[in-house]
Amino acid sequence: TAGATVIDGRGKWVTPGIIDIHSHLGNYPSPGVPAHSDGNEATSPARPEVWSIHSVWPQDPGFSRALAGGVTVLHVLPGSANLFGGRGSTLKNVYGRTAQDMLMPGAPWSLKMACGENPKRVYGSRNQMPGTRMGNVAYMRQTWANARDYQARMKASKGPMKRDLQMETLAGVLDGKILVQNHCYRADEMANIIQLSHEFGYK
Repeated sequence: TAGATVIDGRGKWVTPGIIDIHSHLGNYPSPGVPAHSDGNEATSPARPEVWSIHSVWPQDPGFSRALAGGVTVLHVLPGSANLFGGRGSTLKNVYGRTAQDMLMPGAPWSLKMACGENPKRVYGSRNQMPGTRMGNVAYMRQTWANARDYQARMKASKGPMKRDLQMETLAGVLDGKILVQNHCYRADEMANIIQLSHEFGYK
């Protein structure tokens, strides 16, 4: 039609925007120096109360590089040091003065979980649980049991309860409002995680 923009696409490729569902951009920005390294709150194996968006540096040069490669949306996660690493956030790959400017409207939060080599290496090296794969599962099982108890108390409460940010995130998973993104290395580890999800009723 009159006034339409015409782009000569000969010799070029047109693709949909790529959605990166497992990104650490902004949390581990370039240059990779300790001052910028904010992807793992490795102070406890369970840190579901932290949110990746609060570590995202929106001026990370990796965002513009990813955009040049066609990545238009990123799901930015905490790292895999923890069994429960915190909430992941979905960002539009657009310039934002703050990470909140980049948030994808209406996208659900996720909970980053990990098992196997990373948590047992990080905490086992400190003579702390979990130092084994069986320790991974035992720690997760106890944490989910605590969350289920918290969820039951919340539902039974007649008045306001003191907020527990860790349990609030985990109860959100049990209620189906927060999605789980789980990092495992081996198929048997993922089978253990699926068994736990059936035991506690989350997906």
